[in-house]
Amino acid sequence: MVLHNKLSTCCISHEFYKVATNNPNKIAVIQACGGLKIAKEFRLSCSDNGDQDTREKFQEFVSSKRKSVNPPVYEGDQCFTFSEILSAVDSLSSRLRCILDGGDDPNLVKPSSVNMHQTANDCSSKDQLIVGSSDRGLEQYTQLHKTYIPRVVGIYMEPSVEYIVSVLSVLRCGEAFMPLDPSWPNERILSVISSSKADLIVGYESSADRTCHQLDKLRWLIHKGSYPLFYMSIEDVIRIKSDSLLAWPCESERLRSFCYLIYTSGSTGIPKGVCGTEVGLLNRFLWMQGSFPFQKDEILLFKTSISFIDHLQEFLGAILANCTLIIPPFNQLKDNIFCVVNLLQEYSISRLVAVPSLIRAILPALHSMHYPTAQISLKLLVLSGEIFDISLWKMLVKLLPQTSFLNIYGSTEVSGDCTYFDCKWLPTMLEQDALGSVPIGIPIDNCEVVLIGENSPDEGEICVGGSCVASGYFSHPSILPLDNVELHQEIIDGKSDENEVYFRTGDFGRKLSDGNLVYIGRRDRTVKICGHRIALEEVESVLREHQEVADSAVVSCCVQGDILFLEAYLLLKQKENNLEVFRSTIRCWMARKLPPTMIPTRFYFVESFPMSSSGKVDYKMLATFAASEAGNHIAIEETQDIDLINVIQKVFSDALMVVDKISLDDDFFEMGGNSLLAAHVSYNLGINMKDLYAFPTPLKLQKAIQHKKVSSSGELRADALVGVNSQEQEKSKLPSNKSWMPGVDNSTALSLTSDYPVKRLKTDSDLYIDPKDANGIDMNNSTSSQVSCSYSRCNKIRHDAGCEGYNCHSVLSWEVPRDKRGFMQEQWMVYMESCVDASPLVVFKERSVYLLIGAHSHKFYCIDATSGLVLWEIKLQGRVESSAAILDDFSKVIVGCYDGNIYFLNFSNGIPCWNFQTHGEVKSQPVIDKKRHLVWCGSHDHNLYALDYENHCCAYKIQCGGSIFGAPALDEVHEKLYVASTSGRVTALFVGALPFGQLWVQEFGVPIFGSLSVNPPSGNAICCMVDGSVVALDTEGSVVWKVSTTGPIFAGPCISRALPLQVLICSRDGSVYSFDLEKGDLFWKHDVGHPITSSAYVDEHLLLSCKDSSLSRRLVCVCSSSGSVHVLQVNLNFDGEIQPCDMVREFARFELGGDVFSSPVMIGGEIFVGCRDDYMHCIRLQEEIPI
Repeated sequence: MVLHNKLSTCCISHEFYKVATNNPNKIAVIQACGGLKIAKEFRLSCSDNGDQDTREKFQEFVSSKRKSVNPPVYEGDQCFTFSEILSAVDSLSSRLRCILDGGDDPNLVKPSSVNMHQTANDCSSKDQLIVGSSDRGLEQYTQLHKTYIPRVVGIYMEPSVEYIVSVLSVLRCGEAFMPLDPSWPNERILSVISSSKADLIVGYESSADRTCHQLDKLRWLIHKGSYPLFYMSIEDVIRIKSDSLLAWPCESERLRSFCYLIYTSGSTGIPKGVCGTEVGLLNRFLWMQGSFPFQKDEILLFKTSISFIDHLQEFLGAILANCTLIIPPFNQLKDNIFCVVNLLQEYSISRLVAVPSLIRAILPALHSMHYPTAQISLKLLVLSGEIFDISLWKMLVKLLPQTSFLNIYGSTEVSGDCTYFDCKWLPTMLEQDALGSVPIGIPIDNCEVVLIGENSPDEGEICVGGSCVASGYFSHPSILPLDNVELHQEIIDGKSDENEVYFRTGDFGRKLSDGNLVYIGRRDRTVKICGHRIALEEVESVLREHQEVADSAVVSCCVQGDILFLEAYLLLKQKENNLEVFRSTIRCWMARKLPPTMIPTRFYFVESFPMSSSGKVDYKMLATFAASEAGNHIAIEETQDIDLINVIQKVFSDALMVVDKISLDDDFFEMGGNSLLAAHVSYNLGINMKDLYAFPTPLKLQKAIQHKKVSSSGELRADALVGVNSQEQEKSKLPSNKSWMPGVDNSTALSLTSDYPVKRLKTDSDLYIDPKDANGIDMNNSTSSQVSCSYSRCNKIRHDAGCEGYNCHSVLSWEVPRDKRGFMQEQWMVYMESCVDASPLVVFKERSVYLLIGAHSHKFYCIDATSGLVLWEIKLQGRVESSAAILDDFSKVIVGCYDGNIYFLNFSNGIPCWNFQTHGEVKSQPVIDKKRHLVWCGSHDHNLYALDYENHCCAYKIQCGGSIFGAPALDEVHEKLYVASTSGRVTALFVGALPFGQLWVQEFGVPIFGSLSVNPPSGNAICCMVDGSVVALDTEGSVVWKVSTTGPIFAGPCISRALPLQVLICSRDGSVYSFDLEKGDLFWKHDVGHPITSSAYVDEHLLLSCKDSSLSRRLVCVCSSSGSVHVLQVNLNFDGEIQPCDMVREFARFELGGDVFSSPVMIGGEIFVGCRDDYMHCIRLQEEIPI
């Protein structure tokens, strides 16, 4: 029988108020930015001074950076006292209460009038719903328990002080908070908001001063315009003093039926919203405080994702127990889990909550002698969320002899935890029982656990009752009961006839002789990965939504006892020609719909599923196959070839541009690898690119090479071995996950705008520009007559018959002294709903300027280039990475798509006029051949197509030996066309008359991803290769010159009339190169500091001049992969010749909020570029800023 002892605390709000008023000046929260920089700064200091990185010197360096000892505070940290947190809660709770009651607020972004009306109706009818609904769950919680259904307030934030203040404020209002994890895909967030019928969403206010945390993620929700949004900053709510006049939630006549709503994976394929109670949270806190008391000088760490129930006790425990809470930058924590070890060391963390897989991963770093403080200060380690293996416990006891260990069991439905086991009893138990895992123990206070089994009362399904159990599952506007079971009390104590209700967890356990429980497993298809509960049915349901998938089956694969992976088996509707690429595309597709932990690691394609005798899928047989693969994985790890592993790890590291050592199980694609980088790796290792998709980790690839399961495309490159042998000798210079300093800061700061956008279609209209602004080119009047022309990447410019280039060569001239530089500012930005990797096409037509571009969202847009207003958009059948082209009569836009189609869209409205289906993704930009009325375009199916756009047919195709990513190059003077493929083949065609003939083929054996360019005077074709080579080929196929850069090249060459005799090459080594078109000599080189994946662009409509010099300067725009937009000035004399002195330097720089793979277009000081922050950007160059 469950015994309910009255809690000593009435509500969380009262308890926090008591703690804060008694300790107003104590530091409650430290946003820890400074401490994480210590290791990196020390390493750089040693490198600069030539010192050895000893433990003693490291400790001295840490002490010199520390501003406070108790608690530890470093330069760059932000501290908040209990009084400041209380003031912020008073201010924010009052404002939220006003908004929820129908009031207004300056920081409130209201939805459309239709949705607002619906929200108002929902709010006003709450009481009627509570009284009038016939739902059994609703009646149970409103009538029997005299409770009310609270309003739901979503909190869309990462772990931060703002998140804590928001949670406490919603609780103070008497309503329920709902965590919305920003790492979730947008589709899942919108689904959860829709399901919960949230009354309000609270998010961060953008702040340029807050470089510690990645805050500005609310923008896309604002653009959705469907939900009321309130944005806040901690500085704002602390500054505004407010004595809250709100009634305490515990003093209300009716108590809320739940105080938080957390969505978990559901077996029906739809996430379930669990209604957690305040009693459950308080009971869990008070049990911990009574059994393992917090000391006032303890320091705790808030590092768990808000989508995981354990995060609540992580911060509530510290706040309610008068302890100091450390909050690291969450983006850094996600990028590098070894930051946890640095945090333990630098901030003397005393208790930590973690899943076993995380602890196992950081064990090598904890073993290091450089972390003595972490080993001493950590007093309590709480393990939960996964099976705690005995072998891991033995390692921890040996490593941390002064630390106590708890194993806690529970789920979201039981407030996170319902049983516990103190590992101090484990040595005695192991003498009596042979246990494989640490027991989950006995119930916490006010909870009862029973086992319901068929044969024995000591083994069965774990069922939980008491204060910890949630109210139910939310189904607006009511609460549905959990999967409960009513037990006759006689079963429990043998005395009474009353019934008790218990929640059926779905987990099975066994009771030991001493009363402790041991977890056995589950009989349904729910698993846990990194502590997150995942219903495999939900993953299967999402996979079946894919247009190419007929059916799916997902199984789990366990490695090393407690590391779990998902594997998906797919039945496809039609046979795919390139399954390796389809694996990559479906993984990217799922990333838009599910959190990372729910995306399968492996995808297998089968013709049928094994079936059981009942006609259902036999998951055990599939799981057996997965287990056998895992067994092979473990076996090979014990007999690995160390030299080959080191080579593979170095090649991965070089391609991904990371300094941390690649581990054996790091998945190349999950770490940021894409098809371009895969080509680089494949070339250096001498394997086919498809093998990297099949064996994406160093260990798998090493095994495949050893057993000759890969098809070699060449020898291992000699320079792939450079640095491998010396790597071990320079561990102190190259931190890795097995060195003493794993917490290197690899994060990239985001550029945050300080103004919140006001919705005008899809444009941030606070950035609206006047087309006639004197500082920029008048784009509407840039041509002297009504002619048409288009501008595309690499200075590809086309003109209509009325222009032919003579009427649109107007050039603006700015007089800018040599000692001054420019600056850039955002003019407009258009939300594209997903990444924008395509390059823009800018079209001047009849005194209007249009921008045409597609995105990963499958949508293709036509935008007014002067204002950013979306004129039309159309959703295609796949994502768009191809740049568009326009026919010579400017009537139709042509664009390739991931679904294999080449679409011909009406320029005026976007309606498809015709499409041609290839057999692979189309990433190549189409090329218009107006003389023959053809469109030339390559495909991933290895073919180059010539499409007759007048007769809507394919006039010609040729097989090119590999996938075609770049655009072909048409030499109209010599009537030749050149095309390159990822196999390294360059093919030349004569296109003077049908049938077109192949002139010659050059096999370089190195992948070519960039587009080709033709030097008009000579007809030489310029091509760039993944190995960093640049080659000029004459019309007969002979190599005229060949040069090399020091990094891979993925973009095409840029040739512009504004920089005569030069070809500009951008490399992943971070440099822009200028070579002589005729001889290949290096004119100049400029390093921008970050890898470059896109092409350069020369502004042919803007010239810089100076009164006191004969030199004029041209401007070149280059975008680095990290999101920096650079404008370089190249010095020329009036004859257009390059000058030997001071040839090139940076003129201006602008930081975007995401990675850039889109090649820019720059016209008269206006820069157009797509970005992986999901926006299309227009940036204007300004003058007159002194250096």
